[in-house]
Amino acid sequence: MNDMIEKAKKEVREIVLKALGDAVADGVLPAEPIPDFTVEIPKDTAHGDFSCNAALVSAKAFKSNPRAIATAISEKAVLDGTMFDKIEVAGPGFINFFVSGKWFSETIEKVISLGADYGKVELGKGKKVLVEFVSANPTGPMHIGNARGGAIGDCLSSLLEYAGYYVEREFYINDAGNQVNKFGLSLDIRYRQHFGDDIEMPEDSYHGQDIIDHVVNFAEIHGDKYMSATEEERRAALVEYALPLNIEGLERDLAKYRIHYNTWFRESTLHNSGRVNEIVEILKEKGHTYEKEGAIWFKASDFGDDQDRVLVRANGVPTYFVPDIAYHYNKLVTRNFDMAIDILGADHHGYIARMKAALSALDVDPERLNILIMQMVRLVRNGETVKLSKRSGKAITLATLLDEIPMDAARFFFNLRDPDTHLEFDLDLAIEESSKNPVFYVQYAHARICRIIEKMKEEENKTLTSSAAKDISFSEPAELAIIRHLALLPSEITDAAKSYNPSVVTRYVQELAQLFHKFYDTCKIKGESDDVINSRLALCEAVKTVIKNMLDLLKVEAPEKM
Repeated sequence: MNDMIEKAKKEVREIVLKALGDAVADGVLPAEPIPDFTVEIPKDTAHGDFSCNAALVSAKAFKSNPRAIATAISEKAVLDGTMFDKIEVAGPGFINFFVSGKWFSETIEKVISLGADYGKVELGKGKKVLVEFVSANPTGPMHIGNARGGAIGDCLSSLLEYAGYYVEREFYINDAGNQVNKFGLSLDIRYRQHFGDDIEMPEDSYHGQDIIDHVVNFAEIHGDKYMSATEEERRAALVEYALPLNIEGLERDLAKYRIHYNTWFRESTLHNSGRVNEIVEILKEKGHTYEKEGAIWFKASDFGDDQDRVLVRANGVPTYFVPDIAYHYNKLVTRNFDMAIDILGADHHGYIARMKAALSALDVDPERLNILIMQMVRLVRNGETVKLSKRSGKAITLATLLDEIPMDAARFFFNLRDPDTHLEFDLDLAIEESSKNPVFYVQYAHARICRIIEKMKEEENKTLTSSAAKDISFSEPAELAIIRHLALLPSEITDAAKSYNPSVVTRYVQELAQLFHKFYDTCKIKGESDDVINSRLALCEAVKTVIKNMLDLLKVEAPEKM
């Protein structure tokens, strides 16, 4: 078993069950069914490395005092040949187990032998997961919310891969509907203004410089040719020119952000293939719709939503909800992903119930869709909220952010907090090279270890060999604290994957770096005995491996020099 925590917990259960069996056989305890019990890690390791509540939950069945049961178990427990060297009864009847040096040594050996695979678990068992994230409107540049969504979505995808799922990343391009119509309107008016028409931009149109830039470039190619065209032809030509450029820009910026998608899925394909109308017809056939004031309504309240929803307006135009249903049906039925995960902004809470209701109505298990709601980001500089770019004076976009701060800081900082909590992003801290900067702190630990290993090789001619790695032992508190933390990684990955929370990884690796820096300050390597040098080099190698594994998962560099 690669998970040393689970291996130890399993062994505790075996020891306890055998001890209970022996106690019953000897007449010390009555022959009663043994209730299920838990094995946990105490908050304070002074109380043991693992704690078991078997005596507490057995008190009623055995009609006995929990502490007396715990004492009977501890007296019958056989530790020979196990990873434990001590057992104690504590409090009202907890049984505490203390691991032996063998467990610490075996943990380090496990990390080194597995290398880049250490920490990986089989939670997913190869199930197919589609993670859709960012999906920014292609009518303009990506904002800071998209930047957070990109970092969370990409790192969550890597996390799920680490947990044994087959994962694909997807960007949903809204290239149809109201937003594109508004895009066409905005381009049209700017084009006409460019050639002298005295016409004002509507308040709810797009007023950004990017619209003007598109029009200027379009006019350089086509001149005033489209001034004499119909409004429909002019808008179609402008959108056909500008929208692909915007999509190329999204793809370029996201690639710079180290995000690469398996699929860029266009909403227009759902309309062109007839899938949008088909969804309405399926819901009609199943009896889940009704007509009211000329519109077609979905009986969403029959499936847990707080109200019914309009599918097709009285003018015959589907609402945006219909292609969204068709898109999720495509994910889970047409393409048969076992699970779909959407990462959406804080204004999408109401979306969850209506989409799950639609899936239920279509006989698709709504539990196969998981929607992660991401809270807002507040950019801070000198303690004050920042909304404009220092260089351009415009709102900070993903592209301008990446011009101001290192890529590693962006990806790490956006995953510092749980997705469903607000994030304060300190622009000054992101470029600071000090222990206050969490990503610098972690990267410095990795570089420091690389330097230690290099110096020991150059100055002392000491390198970690496979034979030396097998003959290691640890006793210093700083060493043991690191090893306990290394052993936690598989369970941390499992918990993070179950909760769809990549910030578990950033917190884990920050704590590992902190433990290593403490070890470095209290435990020498140079000048010690060969046994100590070998053990501490092995410890360094294991820490270096895990830091790199976690930074690779986050797509953050693990530098060897700083």
